[in-house]
Amino acid sequence: MIKIRSSEITPEALFRARRQFLRGAGVAAGAGLLAACGVSPSAAPTGGPAAGGAAPTDELGDPANSYEQITTYNNFYEFSTDKQGPAQLAGDFRTSPWEVAVGGLVNKPRTFAMEDLLSLFDQEERIYRLRCVEAWSMVIPWQGFPLAKLLKEVEPTAAAKFVRFETLYDPDQMPGQRPGLFASFQWPYVEGLRLDEAMHDLTLLATGLYGKQLLPQNGAPIRLAVPWKYGFKSIKSIVKIDLVDTMPVSLWMASAPNEYGFYANVNPDVDHPRWSQGSERRIGELGRRPTLPFNGYADEVAGLYAGMDLRANY
Repeated sequence: MIKIRSSEITPEALFRARRQFLRGAGVAAGAGLLAACGVSPSAAPTGGPAAGGAAPTDELGDPANSYEQITTYNNFYEFSTDKQGPAQLAGDFRTSPWEVAVGGLVNKPRTFAMEDLLSLFDQEERIYRLRCVEAWSMVIPWQGFPLAKLLKEVEPTAAAKFVRFETLYDPDQMPGQRPGLFASFQWPYVEGLRLDEAMHDLTLLATGLYGKQLLPQNGAPIRLAVPWKYGFKSIKSIVKIDLVDTMPVSLWMASAPNEYGFYANVNPDVDHPRWSQGSERRIGELGRRPTLPFNGYADEVAGLYAGMDLRANY
């Protein structure tokens, strides 16, 4: 099994800042960051399918990870860089009331309360694979609705080319956003999609999983799920969506542009500068499995990138 040191998962300055963060957050001294590409099997979360029966499967026949695994192994740096940290630190995160402002280059800008989003749009189950840029993966049964339905509601203008997303900025609730902890990060978390990517039917605004409301560590109360891209594109706890005419600069692009590009399509032929992307470890499994181009969704989305050099546009 490929082993990657914990300090190699993120830039060295961020890795060192994490130690200060964990002490300030009251996490036990000496807790190690799980190197997601090389965590030992004994350290992985355990637990079978959700209570009550066999796990649902994706279209490839792979079973969904358990509710326990999905809700206890998370990347959410606003709370912690440790995979178990978000579940431990986000329990009191307030998700109600919650609003999402949708504007920019649209004809009908509007601020939606979560109650509006849940009542206006039918909630669907989508069982998607999630592939982290750190080379671990899960299968997650989301509930939510296509982002395209929300965008059509506000009527993008002809000038709109991209969609910019923004996470809540609230250092009182999100300790990772406090000054000095992650000096290289430009909070709030920002991500972006090209408009045609955003309008694709697979692009989901997720509001729940396993038939339950999202927990804070999973991006409550509303997050993005773009299954053919690395997980950092699936921004959590969204409060703002803007249609824009220029490519947004995401938090990770600003922090490490040589490592994290705008497109971030899952591509086993383009390695991360510090590790291979050719294989992945599914959480809960002992071995590794080959990574599929576009995370196995090539038939649906490869046409979006016809004529593009996906090595240059990583």
